[in-house]
Amino acid sequence: MTILKASKNLIPSQLAIFALASALSVSAVAQQPAEGTSNPAPSATQPSPANAPGKLSEPPKEGFWGHVNPFARKKWVDRRLEPVRGELNELDEVNAQNAKDIKDVDSRAQAGINKAQSTADAANQTATAAGTQAQQANTIAGQASGKVDTLNGTVSGLDQYSEKNTVTIPFRSGSVVLSADAKKQLDDLASNISGQQGYLLEIEAHAPGAGGVGIQSSDRLAAAVKRYLVTQHDIPVYRMHSVALGNAPVAATGDSTTTETKPVHKNYVELRVMENSLAAKDASTPRSDASTIGAARP
Repeated sequence: MTILKASKNLIPSQLAIFALASALSVSAVAQQPAEGTSNPAPSATQPSPANAPGKLSEPPKEGFWGHVNPFARKKWVDRRLEPVRGELNELDEVNAQNAKDIKDVDSRAQAGINKAQSTADAANQTATAAGTQAQQANTIAGQASGKVDTLNGTVSGLDQYSEKNTVTIPFRSGSVVLSADAKKQLDDLASNISGQQGYLLEIEAHAPGAGGVGIQSSDRLAAAVKRYLVTQHDIPVYRMHSVALGNAPVAATGDSTTTETKPVHKNYVELRVMENSLAAKDASTPRSDASTIGAARP
């Protein structure tokens, strides 16, 4: 109230000076610490807890009435951004190290994959080669088994003969001379077996004479046939096997199931072509069906 009363008595210029002084005094009183506080204000040189390393410090309040200075200098901004730049650089280093570690792990993993693939390929090739060798061994074993079977068949067939052709040569009573018809039959027989292998000629001679007379007569008949085949057709002697049966009874013809025999009444020689079973496998072996050529057996 005193101030207001005093201000009424002042002139306007004096009143303006008085207002300015009052404002300055109020501002000074507001900036002084309150009574009873023992801690002094922190000095400008002593760092506050807010400015600890690793933490961004709050910008100080500058300017009039506690507002931030809108016209801050570049150095002041750089000081505030320096911690941020450090943290960014550290983060870049960590990222670079992580990228390097990832690349190293990827390289080692790729190398392991390639090595495993190479090992698998080598094992596959080894298995394929083993399978091929096993197949070849199986083929060779099959061939060997086939050869063994063939050899067994060959050995088994060495003494196996079957009748392929039969010829009966008649003779006149008391004569050992071959007739023209008998020679023709022998010529046909010889041409059929000429150049062939694996055959034998069974020669059975029959004569009606009793006892030794019949045997001697039949032996001369067999000799005449063999002589003709050797001299006229070069049939090897070792392929002809003869026997003089004389007047020994022979089995009746026509019925293979009967054992009936009948006596001999005429002179004749019976030739049978016997073929070996091995020779039968050769296409060059005679294939004529068993038949009787010439006169029927008396």
